[in-house]
This record gives sequence, C-alpha cells and structure tokens, in this order.
Amino acid sequence: MKYVDLVIDNKSDSTDILYTYGCEDDSVCVGSKVYVPFARSRNLRDGYVAAVSDRAPEGLGAKLRYVDSVDPDVSLTPEMVRTALWMRQRYLCRYIDAIKCFTPAGSKLKKGTRKDPFAGRQGVESEVAQLTKQQNDALAEIGEAVESGQHERFLIHGVTGSGKTEIYIRATEKVLDKRRKAIILVPEISLTAQIIDRFIGRFGNDRIAVLHSRLSLGERYDQWKKIRDGGVDIVIGARSAVFAPLEHLGLIVVDEEHESTYKSDHTPKYDTVEVAVKRLQDKDSRGVLILGSATPSVATYRRSEEGIYRLIKLTERYNKVSMPEVTVTDMRDELRSGNTSVISGRLYQSMKEQLGAGKQVMLFLNRRGYSTFISCRECGYVAKCPTCGLSLTYHKKNGSAVCHYCGYQTAAISSCPDCGSRYVKYFGSGTEKVEETVSAMFPEYSTERLDLDSVRKKGELERRLRAFQKGKTDILIGTQLIAKGLDFKNVGLVGIISADVALNIPDFRSPERALQLIIQAAGRAGRGDEKGKVVIQTYSPEHYAVAFAAAQDYEGFYKTEIQLRKYMGYPPFSDMFQILFTSADQQEALRGAQSWHDRLMKALPEEEKGNLFRPQEAYMSKIKEKYRYSMLIKCPKGRRRGYSDMINSIREEDKKDRKKNYTAVTDINPYSFE
Repeated sequence: MKYVDLVIDNKSDSTDILYTYGCEDDSVCVGSKVYVPFARSRNLRDGYVAAVSDRAPEGLGAKLRYVDSVDPDVSLTPEMVRTALWMRQRYLCRYIDAIKCFTPAGSKLKKGTRKDPFAGRQGVESEVAQLTKQQNDALAEIGEAVESGQHERFLIHGVTGSGKTEIYIRATEKVLDKRRKAIILVPEISLTAQIIDRFIGRFGNDRIAVLHSRLSLGERYDQWKKIRDGGVDIVIGARSAVFAPLEHLGLIVVDEEHESTYKSDHTPKYDTVEVAVKRLQDKDSRGVLILGSATPSVATYRRSEEGIYRLIKLTERYNKVSMPEVTVTDMRDELRSGNTSVISGRLYQSMKEQLGAGKQVMLFLNRRGYSTFISCRECGYVAKCPTCGLSLTYHKKNGSAVCHYCGYQTAAISSCPDCGSRYVKYFGSGTEKVEETVSAMFPEYSTERLDLDSVRKKGELERRLRAFQKGKTDILIGTQLIAKGLDFKNVGLVGIISADVALNIPDFRSPERALQLIIQAAGRAGRGDEKGKVVIQTYSPEHYAVAFAAAQDYEGFYKTEIQLRKYMGYPPFSDMFQILFTSADQQEALRGAQSWHDRLMKALPEEEKGNLFRPQEAYMSKIKEKYRYSMLIKCPKGRRRGYSDMINSIREEDKKDRKKNYTAVTDINPYSFE
C-alpha cells in the first residue's frame, strides 16, 4: 500500500490543497496521472501525484479514499513536479494551474493516429562557413560550461545580424554530444518556421519537436507524447515550450529575451526565464541557459552587471555589412507641409528608390485594423464595446467594428446612434489602412499584410512569410509579428510608421519597449550584401528612447534608463506586485480591492506602508462583462518572499469567505499594467 498526495483537477480556490489517497498500484510514482473519486461526485476526477509515502498519515482513518486507476499515457517527471510546486509559491497561483502548464493539451483526443505537422520538411542548410572571432570566443565560453556539467547562465548581447542563431545551433550540438537535450524558445510563432528550418537543416527532422498554440489539439498532444517518450532531442517553440517534458535537460535558449511575450498573461502569470532557470538548476538537469538579444531588457542587462549572467558581446554583423542608415522624420513637419498621409514624403521617396532597385520593403505599425476608433464630430460619441467599455476598432475589409479584447463585433456605423448626425469620423491608422494607402501609391508592386487578422487561417502565417522570402511579395506590412528575429536577405528598407505607439502606453517600461521595437524592426534591413535603410516616423523625435534607437546606441539608452529606474525605485531595484480584482458586480470588485488593501496595510511594517497604493479602476476597467480594479505594491528588493507570504495569508482567509464574489489574481513584475 502506498499513500499519495494529489493535486486534484478542480479550480475552486477552496480545494487548492494536496489530498491524500491510498494506492495499491505499484507503478504509481511522483508525476503519475491518476483517476480518483472526489467530493460527492459520481464521476472520477483527474489527479496528479505530488508526493508518495509508504507510511500512512496520521488522522485519516476511515476517511481514506483510494486511487481508482492510472493513466499510462500521461505522466510528468519528478523534476517537472518540483518545478510546478515551486511555481505555485513563486507566482501565487493554485496547484492545478501550475501542474497544467506541464500537462499535454489535447490528451482527450489521444486515440488514433495523426499526421506529423512537420513530416517531410527538408530544412535549410546553414550559409555559415566559418565563424567570426567573436562567435568562436562566445562558443568556447559556452562549450566550457556545457563540459563542466554545472548550471551556468549567459547573456549574448549581439547586434541584429551578428549570428546569434548559429551560436545556438552549435551550442546545441555540444549539448547533444553529451547525450543531453535542448529547448529553443522564440517570442513569436512567426519565428518558429525560420528557426525550425535552420535546425532541421543541421540535425534532421526526426530529432526535433515543436510546441506552440497554432498546432491543433491533436498535433499538440502527439508532439508532447513524442517528447515524453524520449523520441526527440530538441524542442522548438514559443513561451509554453519551456514546459516541454524533456529529461536530461542540458540547454535552454531564450531568443529575443527582452520580449514581453515571455511573460504569461494567463494564470499562472509566470516569467519564462525564471522557469527556465528553475528547471536548469534542478538536480536532474544542471544545464546551461543562454539569453540572446540585440536589445536586452533593462533588468536582464543589470543582472549581467551584477554577475548573475555572464555577458557575451557581439558587436559586428556576421557578413561585415554595416548597420543600416537610420533617418528620423518629424511627422509634425509633415502636417505643417500639408501631408496628412500615414506615409511621410521621405518614406515614400525611400520606398520608391528601394523598390526601383529590386529591393523589398517592410513597414511596421503595431496597430491592427483600419482605424483605431470611431467618433461623432457633432456630439463626441465614441463607439465602444458593450461588454468591455473599450473603443471599437474599424475593420474596413468586412465593414465591422471589433473589440480586440473580447472579440465582440458589429457593423460599422454611418450615423451617430446618440444624436443621429452623419458627421461620423474614423480616426487613427492601423495596418489595414497602411496597406490600402501603400497599394494605391505603388500599384505595380505586390503588397501583403501580416497581422493577427490576416493570418487566422492555419498555415497562412507561414505562407505569407515564405512568399516574402522567395521575393513574390515586394512590400510586407505588419505588426510586431514582423518586427523581430526574421531574416530576409533582400530587404533594403524598413519603415516604422509610428514610433509613438509604444511610447504612449501608461507603463514605466514604455521607453524601453519603444527602443526595442525600433532597433529590432530596423534590424530587418540590410541583412544581405548591401547596407540597408530605415525611416522612423514620430511626433516625438526629441524623446531619448527615439534618439538612442535612431543612433542604435543601446548602451547609451541603458545608462540613462537605469538611473531613472534607480531614482524612482522601479524594477530592477524593486519588485512590483499588481493584484487585479474582477467581478460581474462592480461594487463587489471594489469591495474586494478595498478589503485586501485594509488587510495588507495592517500586515505591512510601518516603514513600508507607503509601498502600498490605494486600489483604483484598472486601465481597462471592464472586459467581457467583468469589472476590474487594480492595486499596486512596490516591494523593496529582497522582500519578495515576505510580501508573497502576506498575500498568501489573505488568499487563505478568502477561501473561508463563502460570500466572496470576486477573484483576486496577483501578477509579480507584470509587463503591462492592465
């Protein structure tokens, strides 16, 4: 007889504990998935084994219930379970939320055979014949760490086009030679195709699996099972691939580590890099972490200064081509000269020159749709989502007004529903409007748009990228999907339509994000044999983030930004806790927020009470019929565990409150303050 502590698949806060069951199946171990009776339900519930003991716990007696059966197809490793339990404490989430990060999507569809989504893919042979001295030095340092068998962390700060991917590939070779395995993470699904082709070209099709959200549920389960059965050595994917069920993990690469997509926006609100470190520190791994970026996050670069990461610099592009020539266009001057188009005169001329020379053009704007909001010029009415209260975005192609948060959609208005006026105006510009404008300007050239609206159909994202890569598309217009990591040799010009979009977000990281987007987008130009050009359009050319980005001076920006962060006490000099309270009843959401504020104020030491800010309506105060209030806590460095314990104690109190009708979700160091 065994006694097992189980995480039960039940999302009620009141059941967020470990349950002890008896088990007569000798095959059951830590990580096993089992089926058990639970509460008064006649149906069996899924359970995951967190601990196993041969000794009966005290006090159970006749209350002891038994494991009914075991799922032989799904099991986690002890390392995965240990990491999940750590996540529960680290990110203040439920046991089951952490465990579910590691379990396979689509497991209920596991019967039958499915097509391998990447069968027959040939891959692309690397064009790298010989490494640069900087690449060789970097690889030697990483190789030494791999050989040591100890956990080490590296930050590769390399300019765009400096050959970071080739270092990732060769580091993976070294890890595989040690009979260990690797996870390669990219920030966007759009980047997986290119990096998959590079890795398949080097390692073949059979040794690689892919995990990301654009796979069907069946494909995701098949890939997970293939990995868990030991059938692959390398896993490539977006954020969630950090949970791949690999044993003998020797390497995790986080490419473009600065990207906000590495921070989960769903519960648990985990930080991918932190999870990677935890997995690689485990006694069953002791592997190497490589972070790579041309524009590291301020927090990461600070850690390299503190010696937490070993810093490797790549200051030159691989092919010796110069960094692109950058020009800043003040859009205020364009308006004064009578140009109201989203395309400045300078950008138009640059596009004309590059297209005429047989080069391709990429245009970047991080706004979807045609117009960003619809308003009546007579009475001031703004079309808003009825469930979220947020402005609707106009999509001209299907004549609809859409909420990009809940998906609500309605026909666009031609007259005001409040006053009846026909003076309805569509304000702002999105990628759809840019596409229309550019197509009219350059009808002889083929134009494609790449954003979430244009690539909903499966395979469409990869199709459009391949068309551009093969030269079938002359002008590619897109959101952040095209602003990072992509490598196209014939791009002569990158135009950044509005550098101000990132600057105007109410977040202390806005300057950092603006700089990163500009430099990353600019880095798509001139990756072949000729120097590329970049045109940045902005209404704020004097802003330090724009100025440093135009000069491609990351270090100058970092020195300025880190001083501002230190003065204001922002991360990395503190930890920011955001607690979001939601309820269908606005007063209940507010009551929950005020209750938490009062209890935290009592728990905080007198000298730290000023770190707690009063609750207020969230930046997006209503989404999907749920009202939202937010409360911020600035946690002094080194006090994160203490603050987490205070929050956990209030969570435990709330479990006993049967009248509670709100949810409270904690996000530590969020990438956006919603």
